[in-house]
Amino acid sequence: MRVPPTPAHRLISLAPGLTELIYAVGAEQTLLATVEYSDYPEAAKKIPRIGDAFHVDLERVLGLQPDLVLAWATGTPATTIEQIQALGLRVSVIDVQHLNEISGSLVRVGELTGMQAQAQQAAQTFEQGIAALRSQYAAKLPLRTFVEVNQQPLYTVNGQHVISEVLSLCGGVNVFADLNQLAPVIGIEAVLKADPDVILSTDGTLEQVQQGWRAWPQLNAVKHKHIYVVSADTATRATPRLLQGAQDICQALQQARTQ
Repeated sequence: MRVPPTPAHRLISLAPGLTELIYAVGAEQTLLATVEYSDYPEAAKKIPRIGDAFHVDLERVLGLQPDLVLAWATGTPATTIEQIQALGLRVSVIDVQHLNEISGSLVRVGELTGMQAQAQQAAQTFEQGIAALRSQYAAKLPLRTFVEVNQQPLYTVNGQHVISEVLSLCGGVNVFADLNQLAPVIGIEAVLKADPDVILSTDGTLEQVQQGWRAWPQLNAVKHKHIYVVSADTATRATPRLLQGAQDICQALQQARTQ
């Protein structure tokens, strides 16, 4: 039986996603500082900054005397973690890369902060919401979808990215799921060859994205006006808000099916 750690009361978060998790379990009163782009919820914008994903002010970190520093496994450089540990500070690394790891990350942050009950409730709410979407869209017509995460240069994601997992949940098929890189740059020729039914973008407004694809009217997605935009914050961050992103993506694909 695992013994819960002594709850932390003075936290530093090294990633926007971790900041969201701290708020989600109701432990925001413990948060001393965070990094740039920690913009949700609104109150998080007022938390002092001690750097960004690439550079952390170690002197400020030490001066704040945290009893726990939370690091993001895929976002916080290993050198930063090592430097903070060398200061004698406790670091806990949270690893969230996939849809099925979000509820576990909530429980883990709840354990670290002594907010187990609220964390369990948040995890359950998230799991129930995802399960409902999976059930609702399981038998829907599959739609071949191009996920555009950046227009210039043109970036997409492979099947291992969390937004691709959500797409699959909604009955979408990522046309570039088999690429080796998590978020590769691709050429327009590859998109033309794939000829997706839907273009799903997280980059800019709908008008901007539609304008960017008007030069390629031969694409099925352009021809049938199956171009949709979802928020990058809700659709790509591995936090509880991904449930909202999933709902938006599912609704977009369903609109494409019924047009």
